[in-house]
Amino acid sequence: MLSHVGVGSRSELKRLTKEGAIQVNGMRVKDSGMQVNPERDLITVNGEAVRYREFVYLMMNKPQGVVSATEDNRDRTVVDLLDDEYVPFEVFPVGRLDKDTEGLLLLTNDGKLAHNLLSPRKHVPKTYFARVEWEVNEADREAFAAGVTLDDGYETLPGELVILKTGDAAAGIPSEIELTIMEGKFHQVKRMFQAVGKTVVYLKRISMGPLQLDVSLALGESRELTSDELQALRTAHEVQK
Repeated sequence: MLSHVGVGSRSELKRLTKEGAIQVNGMRVKDSGMQVNPERDLITVNGEAVRYREFVYLMMNKPQGVVSATEDNRDRTVVDLLDDEYVPFEVFPVGRLDKDTEGLLLLTNDGKLAHNLLSPRKHVPKTYFARVEWEVNEADREAFAAGVTLDDGYETLPGELVILKTGDAAAGIPSEIELTIMEGKFHQVKRMFQAVGKTVVYLKRISMGPLQLDVSLALGESRELTSDELQALRTAHEVQK
């Protein structure tokens, strides 16, 4: 149990046991192979209580320049940005954001929840903020609402386009929009705008299902989900089953 939560390797735990650093319910542990119930027993190491968790759930504000993967031969990954305490949990990103896309990314080691969030049958809404060259107009909104045909012939599900600020090509001012889609095809937001003759110059995911990006998280920072956020994710997908 202690190894699983990253307290130390098995050899290190044997050493801590010999040193009397580990206690269970106030009693010094003499055998590092002792069986415990982490939900019932109080385990301390050097006087500090150890909280057992099978799964962890992390929200990250992904920066540009890192890839949504657990390992990569050329680039830093989102896992490289996490604190060392999460290494033993072997978390992975739920879905992916492009290397140059910022924003909300969920990382976990809960495969079942990840599957539910990524399953095409679930139609989990994802909302993005984007800056687009130059003018995004009502015709684009109507096209997205009907679904557009991508460069490979795929017809997207309807998307909800909200125009926050209309750009001006003459003045070099991009439009600012929010787009909610139910799918996660490769480069989908960029390709949807390409389908209507527009170019995305900045892209950030701001929500995934009921989960909203914490605006207090700086780029590259992450935190564990609150109990309310985790319950909202679970509840949303129980309803969709």
